[in-house]
Amino acid sequence: MPRPGRRGARTMKIGIIGAGQIGGTLTRRLSELGHQVRVANSRDPQTLAELAAQSGATAVWAADAAEDADVVIISIPQKNVPSLPAGILKGAKPGAPVIETNNYYPQQRDGRIDAIEAGTPESIWVAEQIGAPVVKVFNGIFWKHLLERGRPKGAEGRIALPIAGADGPAKELVFALVDELGFDPVDGGTLADSWRQQPGTPVYGADLDAAGTVKALAAASQDRPADFRA
Repeated sequence: MPRPGRRGARTMKIGIIGAGQIGGTLTRRLSELGHQVRVANSRDPQTLAELAAQSGATAVWAADAAEDADVVIISIPQKNVPSLPAGILKGAKPGAPVIETNNYYPQQRDGRIDAIEAGTPESIWVAEQIGAPVVKVFNGIFWKHLLERGRPKGAEGRIALPIAGADGPAKELVFALVDELGFDPVDGGTLADSWRQQPGTPVYGADLDAAGTVKALAAASQDRPADFRA
């Protein structure tokens, strides 16, 4: 399987909070690319010994995952976001982007979250819970495709991933990271626009190219499908 190269890319310290399908996949891929990854779940780091051994990442307590991080990734069930310890991000470097990959699945997993049901975009709700701005990406791609389908820049069939968040250096860093992983970064607008890539929208799970992703984002409706409402 061809992988994108790292020529010219800088090694970063990346803290990942959550070691499920997306968090675990990002742990593997980012470690493979040479980044220094610290990964945590809600339990003892020893529960991640196998993932750490396979990937070369360092398993840590959740409170230590963001320490000195250039990038922090939160990839946990939406219902668990309010339970994150206060100050969990305080050890990250100033200006480090906080990526959130979460999705709201009220019927399948999370139960009812009133603010989201009332129309608050999922990522804005997450940002409010953790008290920090976030960048939304990786929420709409199947974990196995994230693991296996990265392609070099310009390659035929390269999947595009929408990225929503405030413009600036943090978002630019996330664009570069997505590209390094082997996917075309597409600007999904501000965090207020992040509903365009929530579950049930045309771009969600579609594995589109860059042009198709732009069209799918534009075609999204704010009416949440019945399967994704409480």
